[in-house]
Amino acid sequence: MKLTDMTVEVLKNYSTINSNIVFTEGNTISTIAESRNILATSTVDMTFATKFGVYDLNEFLGVIDLVDEPQIKVEETHAVISDSTGRSKIKYFFTDPAMVTTPTESMLEKARGMNNFVVHFTMDRDTMAKIKRASSALKHKELSITASDGAIRLTVLDKENTTSNTFSIDVPGTYESEDFNFIYSIENLKVLPGDYEVGISTKQMSKWTNTDKNMTYWLALDKTTTYGA
Repeated sequence: MKLTDMTVEVLKNYSTINSNIVFTEGNTISTIAESRNILATSTVDMTFATKFGVYDLNEFLGVIDLVDEPQIKVEETHAVISDSTGRSKIKYFFTDPAMVTTPTESMLEKARGMNNFVVHFTMDRDTMAKIKRASSALKHKELSITASDGAIRLTVLDKENTTSNTFSIDVPGTYESEDFNFIYSIENLKVLPGDYEVGISTKQMSKWTNTDKNMTYWLALDKTTTYGA
């Protein structure tokens, strides 16, 4: 077995959400943050034949990079990672899946069934990059989502300081009521770079669907979020 470029890309992103992961049979990879505020699932372009747990995903990816053209043979308790010639080999032991924080199937089913969104908008790659650059430049950690004359306004701000400098950008979107202020912690926007359709519910939860890949994130909003009078 060889990890495809797409799979490695997804796993590197997932390592920023949770340092450990469980691989299951099939071509779907999922993860959940320890704090349960980020859930993600992706369909990748390869299939895993068995279930196994990895405690340190960054370490696992680093070990794979130690050999040229790595081939992975999955055994019951470990993987043998070798180069194309078979001269270099690494024996990497798995972790009991019961010891790893991973989303259950019921969690994923509930998340996939979420469709009670009151706000929809498009977040493209360039807009996300601008938001993160603004956050770094202004040293602000929150992103506010509000109505803006038929569009959606995204504002990087310090919600504790009403006189702080801000950065705003309007994006295409719709809403049922203009009376809302949804707040994200920018450090929780750990989605893989790309274009996303975003739906936000009144339950302080949102769904981010990648428009090019079979990849979805569910991101919780800050508790200071408001909707309605």
